[in-house]
Amino acid sequence: MAEEKTAQRSVGRPRSVEAAQASLALLLNLVRTGTATTRQELERRSELGRAVVADRLATMIDLGLLKEGELGQATGGRAPRQMQFRQDAGSLLVSVIDQSSIALGIADLNGQMLVEHHEAAQLDAGPEAILDRLATIFDWLLKETEKPAPWGIGLALPGPIEKPVSDFEAVPVLQTVQSWQDFPFLERMSMRFGVPVFARSGVQTMTMGEAKAGGGRGLSDMIYVKLGRSISAGLISEGHLHRGAQGAAGMIGHSRVGEDLLKAVVGADAIAREGMIAAEDGRSPYLAQALARQGELSVVDMGHAAQLGDLFCVNLLGRCGRLVGEALAPLTNLVNPALIVIGGVVAESGGDSLLAGIREAVYRQSHPMVSRDLQIIRSQMGASSGLVGAAQVVVEELFAPSMLQGWVGQGSPLRHPDFQKSRERVAATLATMTVAPVGRVAP
Repeated sequence: MAEEKTAQRSVGRPRSVEAAQASLALLLNLVRTGTATTRQELERRSELGRAVVADRLATMIDLGLLKEGELGQATGGRAPRQMQFRQDAGSLLVSVIDQSSIALGIADLNGQMLVEHHEAAQLDAGPEAILDRLATIFDWLLKETEKPAPWGIGLALPGPIEKPVSDFEAVPVLQTVQSWQDFPFLERMSMRFGVPVFARSGVQTMTMGEAKAGGGRGLSDMIYVKLGRSISAGLISEGHLHRGAQGAAGMIGHSRVGEDLLKAVVGADAIAREGMIAAEDGRSPYLAQALARQGELSVVDMGHAAQLGDLFCVNLLGRCGRLVGEALAPLTNLVNPALIVIGGVVAESGGDSLLAGIREAVYRQSHPMVSRDLQIIRSQMGASSGLVGAAQVVVEELFAPSMLQGWVGQGSPLRHPDFQKSRERVAATLATMTVAPVGRVAP
């Protein structure tokens, strides 16, 4: 796919220009990732001549993408000057939108989080309200922190996000929510800030966040499981996120448990309902007291009760953990991960009983070689994992070789010809959507 996109972009472009763009992109990524930072290393790793490397580095210094850093270690002669990527040349805006909350942040061009903000919000308030709130907070964060202008936005949203056909193409999101149907959310966000927007499902960004900065740091094969109102999983295989053909990989909540779906049995709402019944029929004195005091119960109350030794909640969460583990065991045997990270509100609230149930089922039903060194842990990143992963999504998209070659010579992805064309198309489309049909009055 990447080769096809590169070939398509090269049509009508002189081969010398194409070669120059490719060499610029190669050298920038070598420096950016720390693979090679001195001129000698860059010549060796890129297999480009000394004059070409010198010319390309000078170009990227002029464009503000690279800068000369400190002297490196001398190896018999003069100490070489190290090149550094200008991660402060721009910024990345990231947000995680969930059913009842939003998280926002700003990251540098390496995906390092610089500032975060979390607040309650209701998804069913509608896309216009969410869009306005995101724009307001992003503007405020940029002003207060005085960070450089953004180069891109990374969004994490509930449910699967379909893969776009081409770069810079927006896809419909949250179409299962009535108030969001046919609303051009990604297009409006892109036009509001003048940058490309890259969207993924929440569980996929959480998976990438755990792989980047959480328990999966340094591991090339891991599974992340989000246990909340819905249940889903993300997979890192050989260092890459597996999204599936349409972008919907990891929907394990749709696995069957008897006659029911897994999410209908062990999701946060299902656990809360079980607790309500136990409180009302007297099987859990703790939950009965909590219900009388609060008027309602949540999965958090189940976790507190289990920690205090409430037998019903201990057994309930243990059973839920075993059901999740039984759904995970076939996936574990299939992909042989080094680590399984359990996150989401159910995992945060479920305590040791839930985790023990998951471990029991996975270890019991996995091949001995698969489970021999397998670790199963609870996430320690919480809501921050989604923000870190959303930033990583934008970094990977902007600096993918096929994408990078289209803008590196201009110094910014905002000058990518395909992005400029995309903006023109989106502007035209949005203009037609805001014009009322003839004979009708606009609401």
